[in-house]
Amino acid sequence: MTAEASRATAPVANARMYAVDAHVAAWWKHLFAWIANEARVEMTTIDHPPPRPLPDLWQRNDLGCAFICGFPWSTWSDERTKPQLLAAPIPSAPRYGGRAVYCTDIVVRSDSTLDRVGELRGARFAYTAEHSQSGWQAPRAFFADFARAAGGRLFGDIVGPLQTPRAVAAAVIAQRADAGPLDSWWHDLLRRHDAATAAQLRTIASTPMTPIPPLVTSATTPAPVRERLIAALERVGRDATLAPLREALLISGFVRAAADDYAQLAQRARQIDALGYTRLQ
Repeated sequence: MTAEASRATAPVANARMYAVDAHVAAWWKHLFAWIANEARVEMTTIDHPPPRPLPDLWQRNDLGCAFICGFPWSTWSDERTKPQLLAAPIPSAPRYGGRAVYCTDIVVRSDSTLDRVGELRGARFAYTAEHSQSGWQAPRAFFADFARAAGGRLFGDIVGPLQTPRAVAAAVIAQRADAGPLDSWWHDLLRRHDAATAAQLRTIASTPMTPIPPLVTSATTPAPVRERLIAALERVGRDATLAPLREALLISGFVRAAADDYAQLAQRARQIDALGYTRLQ
């Protein structure tokens, strides 16, 4: 455990995965304060900025409420330390159909000549990290058949790990990569709050929908506290005072997260392994 974690006097909250900029981070801080008050839980929002690894955050034993990627949660090796599920966000954009799901948008530069997935053969493809569902596993599943048709290798080069969607976007815009994956809800937030950057990108494909990253609490959080946190999150979509926050974060609310929903992520990864496409290439 890090020295920072051992010094903490209250459970910590973090939304780095979806804090696309300082303005959005402030909205998340406001939401966590509301949740803490509603749940009667003392909680402190902390920064965990890149390049600090996200797994270091997820492994904290003082974790009160934080986003975790569904794939590492579903493949967590030690049940004794596995974070407990709280709730999953429901993105408000129509493409999600009012469900707690998301996908990966495959993006290129807005002025790129690339228009279809089939044209990515030989291209430079960026990624965030191998533990990421949206930044590695979903693209790997999506491109598996294309790669097999191309003889086992689709791309000319793999650019990464870049750690964050922001870094993937920057690499594509700067032409260090020809294409890359963006978490679709993160991409929605980018378009809403940083239109200038978003305008430099163009989506040429999107992967199938899968369960969206949930909010979790540490394995040691007492059950009554966990239930109060879940209840508070479930009230986010109904509280009239949070309407501006929901609009800013592009959510309609949260729903209790279910372990069975995330098991499919690990299962799908094993299926792609069995096909022989064990790595993006």
